[in-house]
Amino acid sequence: MTETDAATILAEELRRIAPDIDPADIDRGGDLREEFDIDSMDFLTLVTALGKRLDIPMPEADYPLMESFDALAAYLARQSG
Repeated sequence: MTETDAATILAEELRRIAPDIDPADIDRGGDLREEFDIDSMDFLTLVTALGKRLDIPMPEADYPLMESFDALAAYLARQSG
């Protein structure tokens, strides 16, 4: 999977959690949780949904690697091989 594919999937899952998010307005390098006021439960929901959708493990120890939109998309691309 490419980072572009991962970014598309990430944007889709973000819209499920926060339907008011406009992907065009995403600061791709900004802190994802702060930018969209995503609390820890919403973040966990997002990570769980992405892991299930892509059939990849997303351990809590890796959460620091998922702080921004771009970082999370890159993580997904790497993990999905």
